[in-house]
Amino acid sequence: MKCLNGWSNKSFTMLLELLKEALLESETLPSNYYAAKKLLRDLGLHYIKIDACPSDCMLSSKEHANANECVVCGVSKWKSSDDNSIDEFTKSVKKKKIPAKVLRYFPLKPRLQRLYMSSKTASHMKWHVDGRMEGEMMRHPVDSLAWKNFDNVHPSFALEPRNVRLGLASDGFNPFGNMSISYSMWSVVLIPYNLPPWMCMKQTFFMLSLLIPGPTAPGNDIDIYLQPLIDELNDLWEVGVETYDASTKQNFCMRAAILWTINDFPTYANLSGWSTKGKFACPICNKDCSSYRLQNGRKWCYMGHRQFLPIDHRFRRDKKSFDGNEEHRATPKHLSGEDVLHQLDGI
Repeated sequence: MKCLNGWSNKSFTMLLELLKEALLESETLPSNYYAAKKLLRDLGLHYIKIDACPSDCMLSSKEHANANECVVCGVSKWKSSDDNSIDEFTKSVKKKKIPAKVLRYFPLKPRLQRLYMSSKTASHMKWHVDGRMEGEMMRHPVDSLAWKNFDNVHPSFALEPRNVRLGLASDGFNPFGNMSISYSMWSVVLIPYNLPPWMCMKQTFFMLSLLIPGPTAPGNDIDIYLQPLIDELNDLWEVGVETYDASTKQNFCMRAAILWTINDFPTYANLSGWSTKGKFACPICNKDCSSYRLQNGRKWCYMGHRQFLPIDHRFRRDKKSFDGNEEHRATPKHLSGEDVLHQLDGI
């Protein structure tokens, strides 16, 4: 409720104090926001702070965890001495170093394991196998071609219905709620699609994975901030993690995989590495994108939509209603994941 309604820490503490007065003397309710936060931390819902380069070049993790400067651009990761606060009593400058940028990473494994701690939720996590309805209608992502193709390519993963299939959503937001202030913080959210359609898109099951600091958007450097998440996803894919299933009262090795991403068109460019601007803006058409630059408007206009029609469609021969030309080109080839990786090889 605190997060959903934007309560301040002080107002949350006041609510706890009011509830403590209304309860019996033997109550064990936390007395303030700090105590409540400490209690949640013991449940395993903690997050990790990772210092980042002010220019988004690198994270201070792994072998660079103790580095004071960016190994790429040489900029100090600490705020300048002008930002040091002054002690009220001694009037001396506090020498505590404060990082200029801090990435907040919320570990994925304990959050996925938590889904199987409740017997009801654990049963729902197998809905995509036990509860789905067969048919041609698409009622859930399990009915999509992407899901079915993934099962065909990775049969060992599909063999265990409790393995988690995730979607990744990312976008920027203004944390202050004041659009007059130019500040962009980015969030990365994971969505478990094992759940039935009336549950998987509920906010309760959205898992915040990363909070990327501002004041500017990471842009193409978002891959730097995705590193801890990618490392954990690789481990969940290759090794997995032992998890207790409350519905069967047994342990199993849980694996996880990202099936797709959810984002707007500009963010698509940041995540995929394919520019969504200019001559080849369409990531589907790729190098076969049909575009034309307006001489006076100096902007790119995207034509050639008739090539997606059947080869015998009458619109392909209609010159008058379109650009004065007949369309005889075939539909652009749909690139596979291997084709995309080949294009990105060496970047």
